[in-house]
Amino acid sequence: MTLLPTDAAGWPADRLAEARAVIADVAHHRDYLIRLACGVLAAHGETPEEREEARRLLIVVEARTPLRLGYHQKPDDAGNASERAGGGAGGAR
Repeated sequence: MTLLPTDAAGWPADRLAEARAVIADVAHHRDYLIRLACGVLAAHGETPEEREEARRLLIVVEARTPLRLGYHQKPDDAGNASERAGGGAGGAR
């Protein structure tokens, strides 16, 4: 087994480069990897523009996959769930 040399100063730059490569070829990567890359660039991008563009792309990717992220409840179901759990305005009955 060969261990790769660890370069403590170089790994963040490597992760940013990998994230940029995913974003550059967004059509050929799965949404979860695109979301991960956007998160890396939104948090650690070199310029404010790069971070903002990553945030915008993340919004677009999340908007096209709402069912996988748990946004499939109807707006009126939100109140009913808290009432079934014993909360809400009605209190315990």
